[in-house]
Amino acid sequence: MRAIRVASAALLGVTTLGCSAPSAVAEGDGNITPFGFSVMPTTIAAGGQVTLRVDRDSGGCRGTVTVTSGIFDTVSIRSGRSSASTTVDWEAKAGAMYRVTFTCDGVSGSTDLAIAGGRPAGPTPVPLSPPRGVHAGEGGSLAGFDLKEIGLGAALIAGSVGAAYYFSRRRTGEDGA
Repeated sequence: MRAIRVASAALLGVTTLGCSAPSAVAEGDGNITPFGFSVMPTTIAAGGQVTLRVDRDSGGCRGTVTVTSGIFDTVSIRSGRSSASTTVDWEAKAGAMYRVTFTCDGVSGSTDLAIAGGRPAGPTPVPLSPPRGVHAGEGGSLAGFDLKEIGLGAALIAGSVGAAYYFSRRRTGEDGA
């Protein structure tokens, strides 16, 4: 009888911890690949040069990587190499985001490349009104959770662990003690 209570308490504790742990969330883009990739820098001016990198250490990409985008010519990163450079087209619109797609061994993943905005020609205009300070006082969150949610989660976990301990240590008259 005691073994059933201990097992139930343990199962309750494990279930509570499992339900309270944050789950991994993947973007709906289908952007999960067996290899890593990146564009450096992630924001560039039109006509600038970017470095395209692929992570071959994990073994998820063995062949040639084809990198495509609407703002530069198609680039191939040969097997055995992990990076290549290319120049962004001068026609890229300032302030726009462009998708860069990496394809290797039939698997594709993409990331965004931002085009930096241009500056006005000539001296910087003087603002008519004085600039205001920063808008402060809206902090107090951690990865999207506020202090109340974190406290409630900690209280639920502590309560379930305490209940599991209590029920596993509680004796009845049937145990002979």
